[in-house]
Amino acid sequence: MSHAIAFDRRPVYRIDRFNVPASAWNAFLERVRLTQRALDQLPGCRQNLVLTQPDLGGEFNVMTVVEWIDESHMSAAKAVMQARYAKEGFDPAAFMHSLGVQADLGVYRSA
Repeated sequence: MSHAIAFDRRPVYRIDRFNVPASAWNAFLERVRLTQRALDQLPGCRQNLVLTQPDLGGEFNVMTVVEWIDESHMSAAKAVMQARYAKEGFDPAAFMHSLGVQADLGVYRSA
């Protein structure tokens, strides 16, 4: 009997919310669009949205929603993006910190 962890075959959603200072808007959005284009090319990406909402306090709210066919495709995409970032010398956490961006990152499934 195998005790290997099986991937869930239901769609999975990576939903990230960001609070972006107005001064960081252009640099942040440029990076988000680069990531969006890269994810669009990966197998299993069903939907890839970048949603924005101006905030009355001079900041922007950004939400990214990426729907993956299943957990295995999302995991494979994560590995591809980590390798890409390593090759570029890009550290997403340091980038957001330097811009003053606050993030709430999560993985969701249908209830």
